[in-house]
Amino acid sequence: MSTIRLRDVLTVLEEMYPGDSAQSWDQVGLVTGDPDQPVRRVHAAVDPTLEVIEEAREAGADLLITHHPLLLRGVHSVATTSAKGASVTCLVVSDIALYVAHTNADVAEPGVNTALAQACGLAATEPLSLEEGTPMGRVGYLAEEITLADFAERLAEALPSAPGGIRVSGPPDGRVRRVALLGGAGDGLIDAARAAGADVYVTADLRHHPALEAREEARSAAGTPFLVDAGHWTSESLWLEHMLARLENSLADAGADVVGWETHVSTICTDPWTFTVGAQTAQGDPQ
Repeated sequence: MSTIRLRDVLTVLEEMYPGDSAQSWDQVGLVTGDPDQPVRRVHAAVDPTLEVIEEAREAGADLLITHHPLLLRGVHSVATTSAKGASVTCLVVSDIALYVAHTNADVAEPGVNTALAQACGLAATEPLSLEEGTPMGRVGYLAEEITLADFAERLAEALPSAPGGIRVSGPPDGRVRRVALLGGAGDGLIDAARAAGADVYVTADLRHHPALEAREEARSAAGTPFLVDAGHWTSESLWLEHMLARLENSLADAGADVVGWETHVSTICTDPWTFTVGAQTAQGDPQ
């Protein structure tokens, strides 16, 4: 069997996460790399930070796949005097290809939100909303009704831990059965979660005013949907293992020689926060 080339991997990734399914503002696909270069070691992470890129370099990775784009907005210089420039330089000098699957991985089935739905305990789901004609987020039912506190604790056990932990808005004894979710920043779909009849909405990066207004619209502390801010990195990180396993299986099914093929999910938590002070538990006690 022939050596796996980057172009072979790109073909499979495009089938899994079509570029044209990404949102119009997004920047996905190949960022650095030669389609003809061989690929035997693949590294995966949520964010292409300098530390992640260095981790990939030390691991001897040929390809780094990230969820978030490195060059989402206009860049006019890649000099190493900027973090973006240093990142691009390290990737190119180290001969590491960078591929991004962002909102096209969010809407994929399976994809980012599929992995988050499983962590929430949902077996079957349907789209929460349509954005630019593509399904965004998921909504479904738990096997049984549980309290909001129990739901949050189970979710915390299923997700990787991060310094910010999980923030919850709603009474600990509130009842939860129908769950809406969107990995990453999602306060723009709070109204969609309410319209879907969700008891709780799991997402990240909930801003003060949208979250406060959503709770005010609930008209009472026990009103729904309750809100769970699971953290941006945390809510999107579970997808990486799923993606790498599916990629390898798809390459093998296509006849590629995957003997010696290596994959690795970054161990670096790229949540920008380092620690918290004075957090309050579900029992109302300070931690």
